[in-house]
Amino acid sequence: MSPLSNSFLRADQLNAAEIFFPLRTHVCHKCFLVQLQEYECPEAIFSDYLYFSSYSESWLQHAQEFAIWAKDQFNLGEQSLVVEIASNDGYLLQYFRAMGIPVLGIEPAANVATVAEEKGIPTIVRFFGAALAEEFTATGQKASMIVGNNVLAHVPSLNDFVAGMKLLLADDGIISMEFPHLLQLVEQNQFDTIYHEHFSYLSLHAVERIFSTHGLRIFDVSELTTHGGSLRILATHNYNSRYPARTSVGALRSREGHAGLLSLSAYASFSEKVRRVKRELLAFLIDAKNSEKSIAAYGAAAKGNTLLNFCGIGTDFIDFVADVSPHKQGMFLPGTHIPIVSPQKVFDTKPHYLLILPWNLRKEVIEQMSSIRNWGGKFIIPIPKLEIV
Repeated sequence: MSPLSNSFLRADQLNAAEIFFPLRTHVCHKCFLVQLQEYECPEAIFSDYLYFSSYSESWLQHAQEFAIWAKDQFNLGEQSLVVEIASNDGYLLQYFRAMGIPVLGIEPAANVATVAEEKGIPTIVRFFGAALAEEFTATGQKASMIVGNNVLAHVPSLNDFVAGMKLLLADDGIISMEFPHLLQLVEQNQFDTIYHEHFSYLSLHAVERIFSTHGLRIFDVSELTTHGGSLRILATHNYNSRYPARTSVGALRSREGHAGLLSLSAYASFSEKVRRVKRELLAFLIDAKNSEKSIAAYGAAAKGNTLLNFCGIGTDFIDFVADVSPHKQGMFLPGTHIPIVSPQKVFDTKPHYLLILPWNLRKEVIEQMSSIRNWGGKFIIPIPKLEIV
């Protein structure tokens, strides 16, 4: 049982009741799509959102590199239109716009979309689906490129979402989607990436099947290091012969099969691996507190809230969590009620240990917070296995 991972609390809410939902994944024995039950509607989760992409330097670099690559690879120019679904604060589209390429963001969170519009990124504040795509294309416009970074997993109605992309895409257009790879989740024990915002946990096999149903064809796939291991798929209309299938697609399809993702038995041992991480982390924290060591955390990340609530780790272990985003500072983590503060408090209080909750950014965090070693501080990495560095 867990609260919504981004339902941060104000101080005046700490004595009020919180809603906890079951956090259980289900695997389809036919298509092997892994999903959560929809306990809360997307409007309740995403309409007012506290995740701003631009507060991660490594993510901004990733976005800029992609924009430059896409422009050259697909000859994007002033006659093109790049549409990003779940465009957040304009972190990606700003780079296309700077190169003179027309852009459009689609973002359901009005508070985040406002930041994008302040950067000059035109943004539709709506949830994307077939209805919105029909309205937009009725104006005579279609997208040369549709980009969706870490949105496909957040969509409860995958068929409506993919049908909308089919309608929105120009005849020779390209779809680029990035999403955490189910294979990495299973093999690297990344259970904390399971939370209520992530309705689906995706393999190439499952995404190919969904896209094919709607007349779209995946012609390339790349494995990325972002978010603990992601895929970037490139797709187009079935009838677009300009982009033949590349060997990367068949190779990864084969790897997923050999790894057992097309068999229910591959998922059977996952729960015990998760419990083992819980026991190891708790044993370390208990020993540290018994030795009168102080512990803080870094990064008020959604995945961190899954980890902390599952392990039952609250203010009895963690004094505070530092986060660079001013939108989160002064709030409290859901369920555990750990206060969120500025990173400066780490240097003011000098904790013995700093638990990195967004472990996928461990390199960036360790570089930013390396000064803790001046007083003998160490970092705790919980996933895929406990590390003290």
